Amino acid sequence: MIQLLDQLHVINDGELLTGEAAAAHGIDLEAARKNTLASRILTAHNTAPQDETLRIRFDALTSHDITYVGIIQTARASGLKEFPMPYALTNCHNSLCAVGGTINEDDHLFGLSAARKYGGIFVPPHLAVIHQYVREMMTRCGGMVLGSDSHTRYGALGVMGIGEGGPELVKQLLGKTYDVPAPRVTLVWLEGKPAPGVGPQDIALAIIKAVFKNGFVKNRVMEFMGPGIDALSVEYRCGVDVMTTETTCLSSIWRTDDKVRDYMTMHGRAEDYSLLDLEGPAAYDNCIRVNLDRLVPMIALPFHPSNAWPVAEVLAYADDILAEVDAEAVKQFGEAGKALNLRGKIRNGGVWVDQGIIAGCAGGSFENISLAARILDGKSTGNGAFSLSIYPASEPQALALVRSGATAKLMAAGAVLKNAFCGPCFGAGDTPAHGALSIRHSTRNFPNREGSKPSGGQLSAVALMDARSIAATAANGGRLTPATELDWSSIETPVYQFDPAIYQRRVYNGFGASNSEEKLILGPNIADWPTMSPLPEHLLLQVASVITDPVTTTDELIPSGETSSLRSNPLKLAEYALSRKDPAYVGRAKAFQELEKRRLAHADDADLLAQVRAICAPCNDKPGMEQILAGKQPLANLGLGTTIFAIKPGDGSAREQAASCQKVLGGWANLAVEYATKRYRSNLINWGMLPFVVDAAVAAKLAVGDHLLIPQVRSAVAEARAAMTAWLIHTDGQTEELSLALRELTDDERQIILDGCLINFYNRA
Repeated sequence: MIQLLDQLHVINDGELLTGEAAAAHGIDLEAARKNTLASRILTAHNTAPQDETLRIRFDALTSHDITYVGIIQTARASGLKEFPMPYALTNCHNSLCAVGGTINEDDHLFGLSAARKYGGIFVPPHLAVIHQYVREMMTRCGGMVLGSDSHTRYGALGVMGIGEGGPELVKQLLGKTYDVPAPRVTLVWLEGKPAPGVGPQDIALAIIKAVFKNGFVKNRVMEFMGPGIDALSVEYRCGVDVMTTETTCLSSIWRTDDKVRDYMTMHGRAEDYSLLDLEGPAAYDNCIRVNLDRLVPMIALPFHPSNAWPVAEVLAYADDILAEVDAEAVKQFGEAGKALNLRGKIRNGGVWVDQGIIAGCAGGSFENISLAARILDGKSTGNGAFSLSIYPASEPQALALVRSGATAKLMAAGAVLKNAFCGPCFGAGDTPAHGALSIRHSTRNFPNREGSKPSGGQLSAVALMDARSIAATAANGGRLTPATELDWSSIETPVYQFDPAIYQRRVYNGFGASNSEEKLILGPNIADWPTMSPLPEHLLLQVASVITDPVTTTDELIPSGETSSLRSNPLKLAEYALSRKDPAYVGRAKAFQELEKRRLAHADDADLLAQVRAICAPCNDKPGMEQILAGKQPLANLGLGTTIFAIKPGDGSAREQAASCQKVLGGWANLAVEYATKRYRSNLINWGMLPFVVDAAVAAKLAVGDHLLIPQVRSAVAEARAAMTAWLIHTDGQTEELSLALRELTDDERQIILDGCLINFYNRA
C-alpha cells in the first residue's frame, strides 16, 4: 500500500512525525530542512553563496554512444582542452553496429580517441550498460554524478545522480556549473518487507502509478528512509532507484548501511563508502509512505510506466482493462492502432504474451537474472511463439552468472543469453512482431519505444514487469503469471562475487593523463553543428506542429531506435524529428527555414519582404508594428522560424536532440502549458530556443500554418521580462493576442538564448 501525504514530515530519532507534531516537540523545522541527505549533499556541491539558485559542480560525468559525440563536439567548439573530472564514455546503445554501415563503430573510435586526447574513461562495446558501470566503478557515497541519460540514478549507493541533456555536461567540461533552483525534498518512507516473488520493479511501478499524473515529486529529490530499507539488497534498491526517473523527480538518495559498504568493498572501492544517515531531525516537504508487506506483482500496460496494475487484477478483469489499452492505441495511432488488439491475447482462461525481456540498468542485475534462473530451472519456455531474451548489465555480472550455473539453467530452459546492451529499452533490439505484446524488465514502455513503426503499418507494444514474474510467465510458456504464485520455500537469493579482471583488461582509464597531441578520429558521418544565429529583435514564427496529447515524450519529438546511428550528424538526424507523431513537420519546418536562409543572405530581398509583409498584414494596426518592418533593411531585425505547441512536452529521455533537431530545422521556440521535465526545458534553452509557457486555452486557438508575431522579443529576454505580448495570425487572417511567459531564467540562460545557443555563448567571449 502507498500513501501520499502532502504535508511536512519530520524524521526524529528514527520516528516519523507530521510537521505539526514535530513543532510541538520543539523541533526547529527550518533547521531540520537542512538536515536531509539531499540538502547536505547539494550544499557540499554548491558553489553559489545563496540557497535559492544552486550552482552545482559534479564529481563525475557519464555518457553513452548516442550522446557523447555531440557533447564532445560541442565542448570542442567551445574551447575544451581536457576533461576536468572523471568522464566515462560507455558504448551500450549503438554497440551492435547493426545499421548505418560504419558509422556506429566510427563513433566508438571517436570516443576512444577523445578519451586519449582529453583524459577520459572509455568502456568498449558489450562490456557494460552505462549505469551499471558507474555503479560498479565510479560511485562515492555523498557524491554527485551528471549523466547524459535520463536514468542517471545512483541514489541507492549514496550518490545523487542527475540525467540531463548534453549541453549541461558541456558546461561541466568547461568549468561551469549546473544551475537549478534549490529543489524540494520528498521523503519515501519504506516499512515492512516485500513478499517472496515481489521484486524491485513491482515496488517502482507502484510508486510511479501513485505519483506521476499528479506531479507529486516533479523536479524534487526523492529521499529513501525507513526500516524497510534493511530488508532490501543493494541490487534490489538499485532496481527501485533507477526507476525514479519515471516519476519526473530531479534526483534520488538513500541512506547507506553495511550492505552498501560490503558492495563498495567487493568492487575494490572500500574507501568510497561512507555512512550516510540523519544527524538530527530532518524535515521533508511531503511524504510517500510505502508498506512493502502489502505490495504485489505489478504490470505497467502500454503506453506509460504509470499505467500500472496488479497482475492479479489484470488477469481478473482482463477484458475491461485491455479494452482500455486498445482504445488508447486507436486514439494514439488512428486506424493503425486497431492492429494492437490486446483483448485478442485473452484465451484459454488466461492472458498470453509473445515475448519476455530481462535487460539493462533496471532488469539486468545478477540478482534478478539468478532468481529467474532458479524459477526456470528444469522448466521450459516452450516451442511456441513466446521467446525469452536476457541481457546481463555487465560482463562481470555475466561471468558471475556463468560461474554460478545460472546461465546454464536459463539456456537449458530455452532462454537466449545476450551481451550487455540497452537496445531493448529504446527500440534497437528484440523488436516484437506486428501486433505482439512484450513483457520487459526495462525502464520504459512509451509508444513505439519497442521499435515498431506505425507509419509503416507496424505496431507492437511493451508492458513492464519484474524479472521474477517474467520468469514465472516464461515457465508457463507465455501465460501471464505473477511470481507470487510460485513456491519460494526452496528459492534462495544468490550471492554475487565481482571479478574486476575484464574491466582491468579492456577499459581505457585515462583520467588525469590527457594528451593534446592525440588526433580525434572523425568518421565520415561525424559532423560539426551548423552555424546558429543570435536571437533577433523580433520573431515571426510559423506554427509547424500542434500536439494535444496530455503528455509528449522525447521519443515522440525525436524517435529512438533506428535513428540512434545518426546521433553524430545533426542535419541527418533532424530529418526524423517528430516523424512518429507528425510526419509532415520536417517538410513544413524546412520550407519556412528557406525563408530565413534567404533573409540572412540578403536582408534587402524585395520578394521575401513582400511575402513577409503579406503574412504580417493583419497586424499592421497593432502597437509597435511600425518598428518591425522599417528602415533601409526592414528584414534585418525580424527572424523567421518555426515553433511547435505541445501541452506537456519532454517526458522521458534526456536526449538533447529532442530540442536540437528542432533548432537545426529553424525552430526558435516551444509553446507549452507546462514542461514535463526540467531536462527538456534546459535542452531548449541550451540550444537557444525560447521555452514559452501559455495558457491551456491556447491549444484550442492554434493550428498548423498559423503564424506567431513576437515584437521586441530580444529586448524582453535581455530585460528579464516575465511575459511578453505576441500576435497569433490565423491562416484566414484573423488575429488574437497571446501572452507568452518565460519563467525562472537565470542570467546565463537568458544570455544563451540571446546568443542563439550554448556554443555561441562560450565563443562570444
